[in-house]
Amino acid sequence: MSSFKAHIIHVGNMNNKGTQALICSDVSVLRQAFKGISISVSTTDIDGVKKLNLPVNRVLPPMVDIPYDKADQISKKLGFNRSSHFYKILTIALLVLIPIQILLSLISVILTKIGIKPAYRKEVVESIRNCNVVISHSDENFKETASLLPLNLYWIITWWSMLISRTIDIVVSRSLNKPVVMFPNSVGPFRTFIGRFLSRLALNSCDYILIRDPVSYEIVDKVGINTAKVLTYDTAILFDLPTKGSLTNIHRPVVGVSPGIYGQSLSKAETQRYIAAHARALDKAFEKHGFSIVFLPHYISGFSHDDLDVSKSIIKQMKNRRHAQIIETDNVTSFCQLLNQMDMVISSKMHPAILAAIGFVPVLCISYDHKQTAFFQRLDMSECVVNIRDVSYERLLSKIDETWSKRLSLEKSLRSQIPRWQKNVKATIEKTISRYAERASEMTKI
Repeated sequence: MSSFKAHIIHVGNMNNKGTQALICSDVSVLRQAFKGISISVSTTDIDGVKKLNLPVNRVLPPMVDIPYDKADQISKKLGFNRSSHFYKILTIALLVLIPIQILLSLISVILTKIGIKPAYRKEVVESIRNCNVVISHSDENFKETASLLPLNLYWIITWWSMLISRTIDIVVSRSLNKPVVMFPNSVGPFRTFIGRFLSRLALNSCDYILIRDPVSYEIVDKVGINTAKVLTYDTAILFDLPTKGSLTNIHRPVVGVSPGIYGQSLSKAETQRYIAAHARALDKAFEKHGFSIVFLPHYISGFSHDDLDVSKSIIKQMKNRRHAQIIETDNVTSFCQLLNQMDMVISSKMHPAILAAIGFVPVLCISYDHKQTAFFQRLDMSECVVNIRDVSYERLLSKIDETWSKRLSLEKSLRSQIPRWQKNVKATIEKTISRYAERASEMTKI
């Protein structure tokens, strides 16, 4: 199988530990199923992926940069924040650059097809041309905002730029006659014609799309995507959990909190209500149940409004803050090692909830999207979900009390269901990709 080559596209920023878990799981399931496979990766965060030390051959950029992601990287290196004039001017310049990168991408494809090495993104084109299958990374690559959050101009531009980049990667792959398979993703919602158009163009160009939740499965039908599709589960449930460590200087029982709010998605008043509700509810829950509280930031970007910043804002408002602490981690392995030592987890992000669930830790989810609500519905744990727009002190405390009282039965249910889910997603991926591995083997014999 040494002749079998896969190129993974659409890999996001490694500041997000969920993205780390997904790329680790994608690579792991491929290498376990197909011995000797050669893997290359296109990502917006080359340095971040390299730090994971994954068994991949090459780490390369996408064909078209995503402006906000590139602006974050450059601004952080130069010491500018997102509110600076430098950041705003840089982002606009990178947006203007998109049409030029699209043109250069198409020229590179044409030159490659006639046997001339292109100058633009030569190594990316080469990796795609030489592979047997292109894989769209597990995540949420085709959507416009989250289903439970409002859409504003900032997010419209952000999602359009991401959709353009992801669509061009697929267009280049298909132009080089390569099959494209989308690994388990959530799809939608779509709020504009442009979002629907780009997603239809990209997903109808795929050979297979694997979908991780029933709501996304229905959205794919409604949008008019005719590609063969399979409903399965999130690839992060295959993440290889590290051996549990031992918590030091923390009184047990202990509850982990992974809070977070997408920047500019909620109003200032809604953000303050979210923070105040968490502070008051955690204070009262500590007094009632006596558990320690550990904040586990999931997305740490170094900019304001990331999960670390939100954690600090909550703990600052707590009366019982001496019984709470923040523990920062820089990789998903360390994050999981802490996460799975919790007696319960409260998470406003998708993947802390998933990574806790595969460690059989009961979770209370503060949801902002259908990917979260669908995950808990399939676990028969809808009662463990609170809509982020409905968060209040009373509602959050009530849900904390309810989840805490049911934690033993929730753990038992997770132990029963998660292993079956893991078998399903692993078998689905292996079955889908095996046809391309077989073709590669047949070509080698010829």
